[in-house]
Amino acid sequence: MEYHKPVLLKESVEGLDIKPDGVYVDVTFGGGGHSKEILSQLGTDGKLYAFDQDKDALNNSIDDARFTLINENFRHLKRYLRFYGVKKVDGILGDFGVSSHQFNEAERGFSTRFNAKLDMRMNQNSSLSAYEVINEYDEAQLRNIFYAYGDLKNAPKLARIIVTERKNNPITHSETLNNLLKPNLFKGKENKVLAQIYQAIRIEVNQEIEVLKDFLLQTEDLLKPAGRLSLISYHSLEDRLVKRYIRSGLFQGEPEKDFYGNITVPFKKVGKLITPSPTEIKENNRARSAKLRIAEKK
Repeated sequence: MEYHKPVLLKESVEGLDIKPDGVYVDVTFGGGGHSKEILSQLGTDGKLYAFDQDKDALNNSIDDARFTLINENFRHLKRYLRFYGVKKVDGILGDFGVSSHQFNEAERGFSTRFNAKLDMRMNQNSSLSAYEVINEYDEAQLRNIFYAYGDLKNAPKLARIIVTERKNNPITHSETLNNLLKPNLFKGKENKVLAQIYQAIRIEVNQEIEVLKDFLLQTEDLLKPAGRLSLISYHSLEDRLVKRYIRSGLFQGEPEKDFYGNITVPFKKVGKLITPSPTEIKENNRARSAKLRIAEKK
């Protein structure tokens, strides 16, 4: 089985406007599809650094003198690039989706399809797993996670059911969690809502929103003038952060105006929002919610 089929491959790499002798970063290496495409457009003096915190991705490393794979979370982007003597780059690509490999490996616990221990850690050395979230977070914390990360209107009821059940026995496996919650989900939409629940838990386990913010805040300083960001998001929480940061360099509020009413922002957007074609969605259903935004450092 293919480790991961890259989404918006041509469009996202084209968005980097690659210079053959440039320095680029793929912050979500996964199966290496985007990295291989970037390398195919680099000359002998070009360089590509890739990040992935999942040790399984190391098996996909590319044997190329121009390539370096860093087994770390991309929230530490600048720190680890400095270790390699890199202070400025020409482009950064990020695909923030969960890899097909992670969904398809039953024991990783990312999918509602398999009965597995509650896990969902992208970094398998992390101390926080889905088990701790489900069994140790209090009712208010669970409610807030389901609201904020899953957009679940029945978040209070779901949180209450979980807290009540775990008083008797810990909830250790996905099948137990699914069977517990399914009778309380909208009829005919059980699988869709379960996917939203799993998404909310996964985002909390991996601190995905905080990681994305930490990453974005580093890009302004790291990119050279006219350097490019090419970023693929899969749910509205991520996409709103990316869109807002590109527009204003902020996550909330508005940029300050000078005496003349002008504002200075670090990026300008390049082109319009890009989404997968019907053909790509037909070939890879996991691409259906992808949104690609491209920006250039001023």
